[in-house]
Amino acid sequence: MNWTRKDLVGLHELSADEINFVLQTADAFKEVGTREIKKVPALRGKTLVNLFIEPSTRTRISFELAALRLSADVVNVTAAASSLTKGETLLDTARNIEALHADILVLRHNSAGAAHFLAPRLRTSIVNAGDGAHEHPTQGLLDLYTIREKKGRIDGLHVAIIGDIRFSRVARSNIFALTKLGARVTLVGPSTLVPREFEQLGVTVSHTIDDVLPSVDVVNLLRIQHERQRKEYFPGLGEYIRLFGLTKRRAELLKPDCLIMHPGPINRGVEIDSAVADGPQSVILDQVTNGLAVRMAVLYLCGGVPR
Repeated sequence: MNWTRKDLVGLHELSADEINFVLQTADAFKEVGTREIKKVPALRGKTLVNLFIEPSTRTRISFELAALRLSADVVNVTAAASSLTKGETLLDTARNIEALHADILVLRHNSAGAAHFLAPRLRTSIVNAGDGAHEHPTQGLLDLYTIREKKGRIDGLHVAIIGDIRFSRVARSNIFALTKLGARVTLVGPSTLVPREFEQLGVTVSHTIDDVLPSVDVVNLLRIQHERQRKEYFPGLGEYIRLFGLTKRRAELLKPDCLIMHPGPINRGVEIDSAVADGPQSVILDQVTNGLAVRMAVLYLCGGVPR
């Protein structure tokens, strides 16, 4: 197929074919990371601006390294270092960046829909690096890539997403993509954080983790989004660990070949025990590695493919 999109703002609007095309493109770029010289000229002469209004370590570094390995020039901008602190609107900030001939704008913002708002208003390619509690499309793609790499397929697998679903942009991107590619998805967590209305997205909801773990092929654990939720949504740390934490004892319920995933940052001893996070079933660091290849693919497709 031919990639025709200038932006990646979410996985909800991508077809299964488009998702698979990104994953296949990432295959070629993953090989670049194994070379002695880890660079290709795919975006030579292009400029990428990382505009991160929310704090980030993994995602920002991953996008920066992806752009550098594609031979692009990179500029990093944080909220504190931008004119947003002086009252400038997001659109005016983005238009000024575009006026400086930036080719790709990677945006992380605390407001849901920020990337969707900018994309039709700019000629510059917009890549969503996380918008509020809405979507985190490249995280969803790298999670799919890791599952496909380790399991050889996605269709027919049973994936459990455990934790704070209500406020998780990672969960939404994963739900959209996994269901489109034929996976069976079960959401697990307290009823305040995993309401039944998520079933409208074609998934199953469970509030009892021990009933779900023995049948799953993949467990994707989510951090509790304290910064996005009100106190009444969270049952309390001790209660959450007791009812939903992936302890060493609970991990024994998993099939031996079940993958254990986490988008990071990990709250060790809360959503997952340290021994489990570092154990043989964990692919958490593989996700980080694969994120680089996936983001190289996304930047290339959105900013480097002639349309």
